[in-house]
This record gives sequence, structure tokens and C-alpha cells, in this order.
Amino acid sequence: MSFDAHERAQWAGRAEVYRDTLAALCAGPAVALLDAAGVASGVAVLDVGTGSGTVASLAVSRGAVVVAVDAEPSMVALAAGRLPDVRLASLPGLPFEADRFDAAVANFVVNHVGDPLAAVAELGRVVRPGGRVAVTIWPHPQPVAQRLWADIFAAASVVRPPDLPRVDAAADFPRSVEGLSSMLRRGGFADVEGTEISWIHTTDPEAWWNGPAAGIGATGAVLAAQDASTRARVRSEFDRLTAPFTEADGRLALPTAAVLVSGRVA
Repeated sequence: MSFDAHERAQWAGRAEVYRDTLAALCAGPAVALLDAAGVASGVAVLDVGTGSGTVASLAVSRGAVVVAVDAEPSMVALAAGRLPDVRLASLPGLPFEADRFDAAVANFVVNHVGDPLAAVAELGRVVRPGGRVAVTIWPHPQPVAQRLWADIFAAASVVRPPDLPRVDAAADFPRSVEGLSSMLRRGGFADVEGTEISWIHTTDPEAWWNGPAAGIGATGAVLAAQDASTRARVRSEFDRLTAPFTEADGRLALPTAAVLVSGRVA
């Protein structure tokens, strides 16, 4: 199975699970993402990989004219309940003419495509010259919140399935501010700017467990491949290793971070 096909399969039919588990995590850089793209009242903006529609809804609240797309039909159906214009589409082949938008944003999307360079170039194609494109990815080395799952798997003696698809080495890039900035420059963007944003993600422990337990994301793909006894060990280590991050109200407070990079369409 190709990387893109694997990604499609991971998210198929999981919109509501995503909304109830990991959507709040992904919302962390939403304000900064829209700021970096210059999204304000009257701006025609494309939100690619809208998911449950968090970023697009925030853009609408700013008075922007928003079109949102997602590759997963269940996400499109979910987001349609809160957005005026949601369509089924995916990178790197967007169904829009060149120069259609004033700005485009992609929140944690470039890390889910097999050809990241083609993806960012496509974002630039649909934005007019002078408009801005802003994207986020998860950084590597991983922040505490994401690294916690690696620690849980190691403690439970989980073996990563050898057949999980990866981005081809020739198409991959360093998951850092400079790595993503270089990708945008190669994609034809000018005035590229980047930063790493850090915040504390607060969540219910069950929400932090239920996303991967439902097979969402790379963590979910690893967890889904385990047998029942291994999953029981993972849950035990999950409870043990998340305990130090538990606050008085029972919620987890997990330090995390995102790479945010934007560029101007030349």
C-alpha cells in the first residue's frame, strides 16, 4: 500500500472520533496559522485538510471568505455542519484554477502526504501572486506529548509493524523550522518565515487514549497492529506514564509544539 493510500485508510470513517479526541490538540496553532497567512475580513482563503473544521471556522469568524476541503468524506460531512463551503479534495491535485485564493492554510497536512514538495507547490498554485500560504507540521525530535507515546510503546515492548508505509526518503524533509522552510523555498515561495510554537495541551486521559485506540495517526497504526495482550500492556503503561502529567482535576497537561512556516507566492 502506498503512503497516501495508507493515510486515507487510517482516517476513513473516523471524523467523529477525531473531533472528540485529537482535534483539540491540532487546534493549538490555529490562530497563529491564520495570522501568518494574513487571513482577515474579506480575504478569500482555502483551508486544506480541514478535518472537523476548526481552522476554517476561526477564519469565518474573522470575516474571511472560506472554502474548506478534506480528503476524507466523513470529515467533509462533519465540517459541513459548521462551514458554508466544504468540498472533497486532496493534495497535490486541488480542483481549483490557478490564483483562485488570496491565501491558503494547511494545518498538520503536509505530514500526511507522500509528496510534500508537490503539496506545498500546489498550495502556491491556487493562491494569487502576493498572497500567503501557511502550513504546520509536528516537529522532530518530538515534543513531550508525542514522545510520551513512544515511551509507552517502549515500556510495553511494542514492536512497530515492518510494513507500515513511510514517505520515500527522496521526498522526505527534516521536520524542523529550517526543513519546512527549505521545502517552501523549493516550492517557489518568497519571504519564507518560520517558527516553532509551544503550548500545554490539556485533555482528558481517555481522549488521549481513544484516538490512537481507534487507529488514528501513526500511533494508532502501531497500536492497531498489536494483539490483545500487548494492547493490555500498552494501556497499563499508558496509565503509569501519563500519571505524572495529571492535574488536580484529573486532566492531563502535556507540553507540545508545532512548526509553523509561511511564504509569499511569487
